[in-house]
Amino acid sequence: MEIMKEDEWRDFVRQGTRTGKAAVVRADGSPHVTPVWFVLDGDELLFNTGADSLKGRALARDPRVSVCVEDDTPPFSFVTLSGEVTLERDPAAMLPWSIRIGARYMGAGRGEEFGRRNAVPGELLVRMRITHVVAQRAVAA
Repeated sequence: MEIMKEDEWRDFVRQGTRTGKAAVVRADGSPHVTPVWFVLDGDELLFNTGADSLKGRALARDPRVSVCVEDDTPPFSFVTLSGEVTLERDPAAMLPWSIRIGARYMGAGRGEEFGRRNAVPGELLVRMRITHVVAQRAVAA
């Protein structure tokens, strides 16, 4: 097992269409994990979610979140990013990011379609400021 350097983990989380698994804290203190489509922007990770979803309500109440991105093929690698979020509710401010997220996962030809679907009232753009990183390569080597 090897620890990734900063440029390595940044490349790793940007590669392809790997989803993140976002962990939030429920009102009773228990964890809740869901997959998210995301983009990395400097020291921030951005994703969309519904304001009324469990994840959206949890983040509005408690801004702490961790997102794990993995390579699930041997010898296995992962990056876990932790931090606190701010929530954007303005569809116009969400739109450019929602389009980028949609384009990453659905291709450039469908980015705008998915971006416009997600940048609407009732949705959130979650902007996580990364404060802690655990990044390990070749876990099973």
